[in-house]
Amino acid sequence: MTGSVEQLKHEYQIEIRWRAFPLHPETPDEGILLEELFKTGSDQIDRMVTQLRLTANQLGLPFGNRTKTYNSRLAQELGLWAEKNGRGEEFHLAAFKAYFADGRNLAKQHVLLDLAKSCNLPIEEASEVLRTRSYATAVDEDWEASRQQQITAVPTFTFGSTLLVGAQAYSNLQGLMLQHGVLRR
Repeated sequence: MTGSVEQLKHEYQIEIRWRAFPLHPETPDEGILLEELFKTGSDQIDRMVTQLRLTANQLGLPFGNRTKTYNSRLAQELGLWAEKNGRGEEFHLAAFKAYFADGRNLAKQHVLLDLAKSCNLPIEEASEVLRTRSYATAVDEDWEASRQQQITAVPTFTFGSTLLVGAQAYSNLQGLMLQHGVLRR
């Protein structure tokens, strides 16, 4: 997907904006097992994870052996700050890999600071953003916008009133552009 998104941005000269989404905001900072989150047994979780892994592989996305989910609220706040510092996409992709491929807990400040450092963002400022929660309101606004647009899953690509839900092949993203009259450059 990331290659597809980059290709789409280049070929159609469009801006793609990441938005925060309330993905299981009730999750405690220490995380919870997927069986508990989805209230099902390990066999069903194994099938779900296998399907996700297949999709990720088809799209060239990293995906590891996740057994838990973690609260991503702080990562979303730091991600919006990273955008303001010109490193948003890099940070979002690093957070995606850390979470889905490496199973790292994005609710932990030291994990987020490691990600900020890996994206060449100023660690002292990142620490201050996390300490003061200075991007909390911006995340709340994104969450409210997702509710208003009736977005219920991630990723969701929006163009006008059209929603394209889930990780997508390039041809589907291209179709979204063509549907809205966006021509290749």
